[in-house]
Amino acid sequence: MTITRRHLIRKLGTIGGTGAAFGAMSALGFFPRNAAAFAALPADAGRGVRVAVLGAGIAGLTAAYELERAGFAITVLEARDRLGGRSWTVKNGSRIEMQGEDTQVCSFAENVYFNAGPARIPSHHEALLGYCRKLGVALEVEVNSSRSAFLMGDDGKTLQMRAAVNDTRGHVSELLAKALNQGALDTALSAEDKEKLLPFLKGYGDLDENFTYGGSERSGYATAPGAFLTKGTAKPPVPLAELLANQRISSALFDETITMQATMFQPVGGMQQIAEGFGRAIAAPIHRNAEVREIRTRGDSVTIAWRNTATRQMNTLEADYVLCTVPLTVLAKIDADFSSPVKRAIAGVPYASSNKVAFESPRFWEKQQIYGGISFVGGETSLVWYPSTGLNTDTPAMLLACYVSGRDAVTFAKRPLAEQIAMARASVERLHPGHGADLAKPMVVNWSKVPYNMGAWSSWNADTAVADFNLLNQPDGRVYFTGAHLSQMPAWQEGAVLAAQRTVGMLADRVRETRLVRAG
Repeated sequence: MTITRRHLIRKLGTIGGTGAAFGAMSALGFFPRNAAAFAALPADAGRGVRVAVLGAGIAGLTAAYELERAGFAITVLEARDRLGGRSWTVKNGSRIEMQGEDTQVCSFAENVYFNAGPARIPSHHEALLGYCRKLGVALEVEVNSSRSAFLMGDDGKTLQMRAAVNDTRGHVSELLAKALNQGALDTALSAEDKEKLLPFLKGYGDLDENFTYGGSERSGYATAPGAFLTKGTAKPPVPLAELLANQRISSALFDETITMQATMFQPVGGMQQIAEGFGRAIAAPIHRNAEVREIRTRGDSVTIAWRNTATRQMNTLEADYVLCTVPLTVLAKIDADFSSPVKRAIAGVPYASSNKVAFESPRFWEKQQIYGGISFVGGETSLVWYPSTGLNTDTPAMLLACYVSGRDAVTFAKRPLAEQIAMARASVERLHPGHGADLAKPMVVNWSKVPYNMGAWSSWNADTAVADFNLLNQPDGRVYFTGAHLSQMPAWQEGAVLAAQRTVGMLADRVRETRLVRAG
């Protein structure tokens, strides 16, 4: 008789129960679930199986949505009074509460808002965009790059983005053309390649007939074209040495990376619209203000103790499985009977710092032909991000005067909120002289202080990343961990979606195989 993997698993299930069978299935590779495209599960895949989903951020909502459609009996616990987690839209009436800081209450005008967390969706984030279609979440273009925006050096001098991009390209093209004509690249290029490359460089850099760069209308007009005989004249080129002296010059290429496309998407009305779309589509209970205090596995079930932060009442929830999306910085402080290696892995993952400072303002930047996009200013405030909504109107708008992550964000977040606001205002004043005073109704978010996050996104320790990452991407008994922090895109909603889909598939596989074991 041939011993198949399934026959062996059934025997193990008979002897040692479903836990032994599942351990064997994992060891034999029944649950690889890597990056394969997610396929909808059968409508009865989870019939009779209870799942507690901890956290109603994008990962938790994705999981709840798919599990419910596959017949699982789900309950969602969310510690906040809103859905979305980091996908958070701050608008009139919103409260920003941070540890160690006074509560801020937003008083923006109607239709003015800012996305405190994710604020743009690249075109290749197809899983997230797919849910936007399913959920009826209307999208609009987010202008991520404007050639009218600026690069500001440490000395306060500004380069317009179009000049930085095109003058640099012109100078480099001229240098390369000279090298070709002087034979410096003869060993690297064939005569045929050289013959083709020279005319390309002429067009690429807008060089003259002598392959010299003397400026280009691509970099903007010194005199704009007008009526009748008024011709446009190009600005004189910025010297290469001056371009290279600007400490932000590399940011001229930021929109060349695939995740920072020149035009992206944003939900109409704010990023939180996606979470609210999920909320409307999920029929199962979503308990808000539900702070998880304890997770305990008892035999074939898991019990979650949670506290209603509004009423202070303690409650318990029993489920067959748990799908946990709680940020690891928060999960490390929850009383849970996870295995020792899992506890160590959870406690060892640091999270990045990230800050945003937003103001309501009249649209003074549009008078400089800036419609959306980002100016890079460096320092602890890093950039000025212009809105893509309400363009070319007289309505007030949100101006993001600080968005900084990493080491500078740690320093910035330690400053008093009044100082953070003053620094953000000052960076706008340096960039747009005379307009710092136009900024009103400031709102500050330091993600390292935001309850139930305590950090912006996971920043894995290089020494333990592979082992811990792999460990947490597998279940600990009946508890499954998922979220953007367990994907290759920890700062993006797409990472949350793909991680949740993978975990839902793993759980569905386990339920199916467990039924086969019991049936055998």
